[in-house]
Parts: sequence; structure tokens; C-alpha cells
Amino acid sequence: MDVYGEIAEFYRQYRGEKRVIGTSLLGRDVFAIKIGKGKPCGISQYAIHGREYLCAFLALEHIRRGLVNGSVWIVPLANPDGAMISSQGIKSVPPNQRKIIGSIGGDLALWKANARGVDLNVNFDARWGTGASNVRYPASADYIGPSPFSEPETVALRDFTLEVSPDFTLSWHTKGEVIYWRFHQPLPRAARDKRIANVLSRATGYPLGEARNSAGGYKDWCVEKLKLPAFTVEAGAEKFPHPLGEEAYTDLSKKCGEAIVRLVKEWR
Repeated sequence: MDVYGEIAEFYRQYRGEKRVIGTSLLGRDVFAIKIGKGKPCGISQYAIHGREYLCAFLALEHIRRGLVNGSVWIVPLANPDGAMISSQGIKSVPPNQRKIIGSIGGDLALWKANARGVDLNVNFDARWGTGASNVRYPASADYIGPSPFSEPETVALRDFTLEVSPDFTLSWHTKGEVIYWRFHQPLPRAARDKRIANVLSRATGYPLGEARNSAGGYKDWCVEKLKLPAFTVEAGAEKFPHPLGEEAYTDLSKKCGEAIVRLVKEWR
């Protein structure tokens, strides 16, 4: 499966507002596609973990369904190199850049990190390095990097978010069927964010949860530094093994396909 190629081709053919917000470590474009117009305006990013590349196809479905009111920037593949490593293996990495992948080893199909072995979803400046599962060496998952925003992919998402100044952000992951919404926000903001999270819960059927021992994620950064309502949706049932394949997509589509439409429609 050439997930990056499919996303790039969709981007090429899309006739609405779109832009490249940055490039990956290996030079692949990070795309953003806008649906709808006006307020509220959100950012919805997908597949920041390589092995969760099925989320990129959910992004395309969200684009096709569009919006009646409000607008959302869709970032279908926040970690294109990681997605290609997971889906195509070492052949997706240029020969002169394979050393780090080879030194880490393991089952590349389960690769979450970028091409430098940094887990992008622990590389944001939000209590960076304090997560219970964090490691401080290159790995297929959980390596925080040498510093916050050390990676071109997280810089691209950071700078784009600051430029757009969204009203909310969504992060789509697999799996677990739960919505994470809390990251140390004070009670007034927690009440606001939980009310919005409940809209997502009703739309997907997923319960709300709290990842108390994690830090450094995109959602965490949006909540703590930008004071935004921000949510991580872990889509897909636990019965599906990583990396989730086509057999899981019907389930994702059925439960999550209308989530953005519902969230924007019920925004207040």
C-alpha cells in the first residue's frame, strides 16, 4: 500500500483551498486541505503515528463528507515517513538513510516513529519528557527526541496551528475506542472542553477517558500552551491488530465518519 502516494494524488486533484505545511525528514510533503468556511475553524490531524496510517483514509472520508457550517483544516498524514515505513518497510527509506531504522530493528509494521526514530506525539512542548512510557534513545515508539520540536514534522504542525489559530483541534489515532480530552487544564476550561468532548462521544459512541501518564502530544500542547479545546480520538476496536487494515475501516467509517460534522454543527 502506497499510503503517501494516495494522499498526494488526492491532494493534487482537490480543487478547494489547500497547502503544503512542511516536509518530513525524508522530504515528503505534509498536506493540509480545508473543508467548509467560516467559524468555528478547527484543525484535524491524522496518522501522526506511522502504524496508524489507516486514519489517513478516514481523513479523506471526512473531506468528502464536507461541512454545512464552519471550517476545518484536515492534515491527513502528519507522519508520512513513518506511515511508509510501517506499510512498505525499509524499501521506503533511501539506502543512505536506513542506518537508524536498521539499528532499531523489530517489526517495522508496528513502527510509530518518524524516520529518525522519534515518536512525534511525544515531541511537543507540553510537559515534554514526563510521560510514563517515554524513552531517551531512538526507538520505533516513545522516543521524545533531543528536545521539543526537534523534528520537521512537529515544527510543521506547530507553525501551521499558530498561523491558523483554530478554535479546536482533533487528533485521530488507532485504537481503543476512547476520547481523551483532559491535560491539566483548570476547572473552567475543563468544563468547557468536557462539554465539547461529549459531542464527540455522542457522535462516535466512544466514552471519554483521561491519559494521566502521557505528555508531549499535539493535543497536550494545544490544551496547555494554546488553551484550546483539543481531543485525541482513538478509533477502532481493540479486536483489530496493529496496523489496522481494510477489515477495520468499515467500523471506523461507521462510528467516526460524521464526527466532525456533528462537532461543528453543535458548536456553541
